[in-house]
Amino acid sequence: MATWDLVFIIAALILIAVLSSWLGVRKLSQKHTRSAAAEEPHKINAEHQRVVVILNPTKDGADAVTTLVRRAVMLAGWPEPLFLNTTETDPGTVAAQRAVQEGADVVLAGGGDGTIRAVAQELRHTGIPLGIIPLGTGNLLARNLELDVNDIGANVQAALFGHQRHIDAGLMELKNGVTGESSHASFMVIAGMGMDAEVMGDTNDKLKKSVGWLAYSEAGMRHLAGRRKKVSIALDDQPAQQRKVRSVMFANCGMLPGGLNFVPDALIDDGVLDVVVVSPRSALGWVAMLGKVVLQHKARLPVIDFYRSTNLTIRTVLPVETQVDGDPAGLATTVRVSVEPKAVLVRVPAPGQ
Repeated sequence: MATWDLVFIIAALILIAVLSSWLGVRKLSQKHTRSAAAEEPHKINAEHQRVVVILNPTKDGADAVTTLVRRAVMLAGWPEPLFLNTTETDPGTVAAQRAVQEGADVVLAGGGDGTIRAVAQELRHTGIPLGIIPLGTGNLLARNLELDVNDIGANVQAALFGHQRHIDAGLMELKNGVTGESSHASFMVIAGMGMDAEVMGDTNDKLKKSVGWLAYSEAGMRHLAGRRKKVSIALDDQPAQQRKVRSVMFANCGMLPGGLNFVPDALIDDGVLDVVVVSPRSALGWVAMLGKVVLQHKARLPVIDFYRSTNLTIRTVLPVETQVDGDPAGLATTVRVSVEPKAVLVRVPAPGQ
C-alpha cells in the first residue's frame, strides 16, 4: 500500500473517531459545562441605551437580527438603533470606529468570527460593551462565552439586556524579514502560525458554506503530511528554546466546535495566554495527539506541549503562514504575541439563563 494511501486511511479513521467523540462530548456538556471565564458576570444598570448594530449582510440570519433588534429597542423605549454593514474591504473595523464616534452605549456585532474580532479590536479599552450575535461557521468566541449559537433571539436579548464581563484580548505583531513587511492584529480566541494557519487559508469556502466547520477537517487531512519547521521560542523573556514544530498556537480560550475543549485549562479572563506547541512527525504522532486532546488525557506526550505565558517571541528563518481567529494574517519570520488583560467588555446571558 502506498504511503499516501495509508496516510489517507489513517486520517479518515481519525476524523471518524474525532466526530464520534465530539458527539459524546456535546451530550456530556449538556449536563455540565465548564465555564471558560474565571469571574461571574455583573448586572447592567441601563434605563436608556444608544444601540449600534454592525452586521455582515451576507450571513444567514442578518435580516432576523435587524427585525429582532428593532422590536426590542422599540419596546424598551430607546432611540432608533443605528445599523451599519460590513463590506468586502471592511470586516467591521471602520464600522466599529464610527460606532464609538456616535457615542454608542452598546455595539452588537452580527456575523462570523472575523466580524466579531474586528469589532472587538476597536472596542478595546473603550468601556463600550460588545454584544455578540453569532452568524458564522465556527462562532468560537460565542461558544467560549456559552452563548447558544443556534438561538438568534436569545443572543439579541443577552446583548441588549444581559449581564456583562471583561475578557482578555491577545495581540500579535508580525514581521516578514524577507519582504520587510510588518503588521499587527488582535485576537479573541486563538491565533497561530504553521499548519493551523495553512489549514485556515486552504479551507474550501464552498464546502464551508455547505458543511460548516467540518470543512476544516477536509483541509486538515490534506496538510497532515507536511514537514516540521525549525523555530525559536522565547516565553516571558526567558532564553529561547529551539524546536521543530508543525504549529504553534496562542489560545485566549480553548473551546472548539463540537464541544471539543482543545485547551482545557484556558480561561478567557485570567491575563495569561495558553501556548500550544504541536510537533507530530508521523501519522502515529497525529493519532496520539488527537487521542490526548479528544479524551482529555493528562499524560504528557512529546508531540504536543502546553505552556502559559503573558508574552512570547517566535522566530523562523523562512516565512511561515499565520492566522488570527481563523483568518489568514500573512507570512512572518518573527511573531510577537502578548495579552491585554480584561481589554474588552462583553454582554452575556445572566447566570442560570
